[in-house]
Amino acid sequence: MNWQERITVDPRILVGKPVIKGTRLAVEFIVGLLAQGWNEKEILRNYPGLIHEDITACLKYTANN
Repeated sequence: MNWQERITVDPRILVGKPVIKGTRLAVEFIVGLLAQGWNEKEILRNYPGLIHEDITACLKYTANN
């Protein structure tokens, strides 16, 4: 899986910030939660529309940009 399958940039959504497709959750928000010490299980529990691949895509996007 590459991050392009899960992450999108659209100027009409969150002023063009990269977000997880089908959501208004910004990549920087998810990475920020991880940086604050949240683990994947906590994120998935609090944001039930997300899946493991979404979080992985956020990390891959951040690593490549």
